[in-house]
Amino acid sequence: MARTALIVKTKRTPKFSSRGYTRCSLCGRPHAYIRDYGICRLCFRKMAHLGEIPGVRKASW
Repeated sequence: MARTALIVKTKRTPKFSSRGYTRCSLCGRPHAYIRDYGICRLCFRKMAHLGEIPGVRKASW
């Protein structure tokens, strides 16, 4: 779980646009962020496994 201070800091507008970065909207994780869904890979995997993301299912071949 990310520190609350860092999550709040991310929501502020940065002094320069290149300093901004993305975090998972659920857990606040800054790495392994999937832009299309707005969440990190760990939350994506958990939600996809539970069927909470429409159109996503586990690959099988």
